[in-house]
Amino acid sequence: MADDTVVLATRNAAKLRELSRILTTEDPGRPQLALAGLDAFPGAPEVPETGSTFEENALLKARAIAAYTQLPAVADDSGLCVDALSGMPGVLSARWAGGHGDDQANLDLVLAQVADVPQARLGARFVCAAALVVPAPDGGTSREWVVTRQVEGQLTRVPRGAGGFGYDPIFVPDGFEQTTAEMSAEAKDAISHRGRAFRALAPFIDEGLGRVLTA
Repeated sequence: MADDTVVLATRNAAKLRELSRILTTEDPGRPQLALAGLDAFPGAPEVPETGSTFEENALLKARAIAAYTQLPAVADDSGLCVDALSGMPGVLSARWAGGHGDDQANLDLVLAQVADVPQARLGARFVCAAALVVPAPDGGTSREWVVTRQVEGQLTRVPRGAGGFGYDPIFVPDGFEQTTAEMSAEAKDAISHRGRAFRALAPFIDEGLGRVLTA
């Protein structure tokens, strides 16, 4: 691995592509990052999301992967918070239907749970906490950063669109008519919770790598 490699703590191919798009910029004033997913580290641990907040879970994953790889590690925890469900699924979004990562089952369960809720009360938001942990080269105290961003919107009654992943087919951001699954990747990145969080984290990645920007 290159000295400036940043490990993205995910094996989710769709998420890895999304994070790579967001963190890899064509801005000439910002050097390109060398990014690697967990598939490049076959023995990397699966980190249980045992935290009670998005921030706790993001840091748990980033700390574990940084410790294992001895490279700067970026992780996120994100989810859908539905007003009519008292903010749930929240941190349980990826396993709302029981099994972890069953996007269709999770989506179907949320739609079933709000089936009798008036459309006016189907407000929701996507929330993302993004964390960076940079291990100390001498085994000392790691440096850590975490930022949280969100995008407000409404749920639809039926899924629409084939893009994105997770709950994207049933979420329409405020000010838009398309679900995030109907948007182009670039349009979604520009307004998504994950796009906002990782763009906010980018300056800390530069700081953590000791990079000097030209502009």
